[in-house]
This record gives sequence, C-alpha cells and structure tokens, in this order.
Amino acid sequence: MTRDFPEIGLHVPSLLLPAPEVPLASWSVIACDQHTSHSAYWQETARLVGEQPSTLHLVLPEAHLGDGDRTAAVAAIHRRMEDYVESGVLVQQPPGFMLVERFSGRDTARRGLVVALDLECFDYREGAKTLIRSTEGTDAGRLPARIAVRQDATLEAPHILVLIDDPLCTVIEPLFEREHGRPAYDFDLMQGGGRVRGWHLGSEYVIGGVANALAALRRGDPPLLYAMGDGNHSFAAARAVWETLRSQGAGADHPGRYALVELVNVYDEALHFAPIHRLLTGVDANRLLAAMAEHFTDSSWRREVCADLGHWQRSAAEPKAGHCIPYLAGSDEGPEFGIISIAEPSLGLATASLQHFIDCFLGDAGGKPQVDFIHGDDTLRQLAEKPGSIGFLLPPMDKHDLFRTVVRDGATPRKTFSLGEAHEKRYYLECRRIQP
Repeated sequence: MTRDFPEIGLHVPSLLLPAPEVPLASWSVIACDQHTSHSAYWQETARLVGEQPSTLHLVLPEAHLGDGDRTAAVAAIHRRMEDYVESGVLVQQPPGFMLVERFSGRDTARRGLVVALDLECFDYREGAKTLIRSTEGTDAGRLPARIAVRQDATLEAPHILVLIDDPLCTVIEPLFEREHGRPAYDFDLMQGGGRVRGWHLGSEYVIGGVANALAALRRGDPPLLYAMGDGNHSFAAARAVWETLRSQGAGADHPGRYALVELVNVYDEALHFAPIHRLLTGVDANRLLAAMAEHFTDSSWRREVCADLGHWQRSAAEPKAGHCIPYLAGSDEGPEFGIISIAEPSLGLATASLQHFIDCFLGDAGGKPQVDFIHGDDTLRQLAEKPGSIGFLLPPMDKHDLFRTVVRDGATPRKTFSLGEAHEKRYYLECRRIQP
C-alpha cells in the first residue's frame, strides 16, 4: 500500500485503538484546551474516569498548567503512554484512515476523516505560505507545555481539526455513501459531548480516491490545501518537535514527521463557527474602558451604558457602522451592561481590533490583569458578573470567508473563532506511535 502522498502532505497512519475491554466512555476525554476557567469540569472528568485507562492520563489540561510540578506531570504522562502500549491497552490497527461521525445535538452530524499530515508542509511563523496554514496567530507562550508533552513521547492522540475547502463535497461526504461494515467504535461521550462513531478505512482503492480528491482542492500559488481549525498550537508544537528531531538526524521516515488530525469540510452543514469571547479579570473596568477610549481616539469610539439586560440585548442587535462589541462589567453593586462601538476601525475584524487593544493594555498594566478566552454567551455572562471582571462578546466569523481571508490577509488574530461550542470539540480517542 502507498503510505505517503508527498504532493499533498498526506500520510496513511497505523492507528492505535483501545482494546475491546477498555470502556470507551471513560477512555475518551475532551481537548486539553477546553474549560480552562472551569476546574470543576476537569474534576468531574477525573471522577468519571476513576481508575480506568483514559486519554485523561495522556494529556495536560490547560486548566491545570499552574498546578504542581509540570516536569513530574509530563514524566507521568510519558510513563502512562509506554504502559498503555506494553500492557495491551492499545491495539495497533492496519494502515488506514478513520471515517468519523459526531453527533452533538445539531440537526446533522459533523463528518470527518482522521489522517496524518506531513509537518514539513507546515510553518506556524507569521507570513508562511505553506500547503498547511495557520488560521490564527500563534502565541509562542502556549507552545512550551505542548512541546514538553510531545517531546520524547511514545504516542500522540489528536484533538486537532483541520479544514478543507470543498464546496462540491468530493472528499469526505462520498465515503459515507459506501458500506464500511461494523464501526470500529460507537459510543456516548462523557460530559454532554454527544455520540461518536468511526469506521476504519484500509482499502488502497478508497485511500487513493481520497488522495486524488484532495489533490484537486489545492488553490493558489503557492498552493493552500489545509487550514487549521482547532488545535493550531498543538500542531505548531508538533512542528517544533519535528524540527528538533530533524536537526538531531531523524530520517524522512521518522513517525514524528507526521501528526494525526481530523479533516473536516468547511462546508459541512454541522460545522458552525462560534465566536470566542474575551474575559479580563483582576481589572478595574472603568480604568480599562478609559484606556480603550484613548486607544481608539482616531476611530470614532463610543461607549453606551444600557439600563438593563433587555436594553443591552436590543441595542446589541441594532445595526451599527464599524464594530459593535457588547460588554458586561462586574461590580459589588451589580453588573453593568454596555456596548462599545468603533465606527471607523483600522482593522477588518472586531476580534482583531479588540485583541490589539487588550495586548496593549496588558503590556502596560503589569502582571495582575489576566485575559481568558471563553466559549458561549451564557458562560461569559456568569464569569463577567464577578467584581473585578469585564467580558466582551464578539460576533461570529462567516466560515465561508476563512480560506479567502487566509490567502488574502494571512492568519487571523488568535482565538478569532471556534469550531462549534465547547461540548462539540474533538475528544481524544485514536492514538499513533511517534517514536520508531
């Protein structure tokens, strides 16, 4: 079987799946970069997992990055990976892809294809024009923890979603018209994640068809084929680790050259682009808003304070020139509902305007104020109502503009959009060896 298609950066992986006796509901947990402000979510996940084998033991949730000894935690992850391989918790499958169907409460299931992509075809640095491109700015500060986990690791498990621009639905969708037999897995995900099922695809004919269909989607010069959806920083960390391995003499056939991802068509009906809101804590809201007024002096900045929640929601829905960003500021006297308007922004996206201000504000304010990236309007409101907090609700991005935006303008600001809400994120399930 042909294992590599270098012209499209595609590799056919040998996946590792849990042995039949491993309970999949406790094995599979959500992406490590979710629920960063909700330690209770991860506490409940740990309770549900108990002593069962689980991908929870193979990742380092961002909610726990400030807890304990990171070096010891990473060493424990690496030991657990080796144990899962040696004890038979994971069973190697024949070379092939995994066709995935994810039900998360929408009218239709999200459909994807787990493959391996060539890290030689990716560069997360600003301005890169590679076959695989970042869709958001890469925060170098978020890479070390991910690099530490992947460096010297036996295994990888993907939460990365990579998008393809396939309006005629030629790659993934036709695979669901075929009969693939009994699913390799079919179960309910924990903590409201919905249901997932997958079929192993090992036919050389099917794999060749996928490769041919992907090759036809290359656009531009230099060509773009894949755009990062979720997991940009994990993929960037994989690239950084591969650069180190290559410099140490790793050959072109080293398994660390590739990274597992799930491909999803940006035209998939179940794929929704949700905004990622901003929450600032440890901050005086009035001081921040005064700094914002000064920052946007030349952009026709305006602040409207609303009488109540209903007034706030109605005002936010009214059309306005430029950018309209609702905010909610917490205080001992109760929350303040307001609207920020930037009538003449210098940047095209509201996210870009706000994030540029936040970066400047935090740079001037020292270490006390913190920013977090929040999924869901209700979650932001709950968190922003606390004294010393202010939350900004951002609008969604049109998913059909993504590839055009990346080609024209390069990567969007980090955390511009999310592929669905938090519970729709990819759960860890399949694994692959990344050491010879």
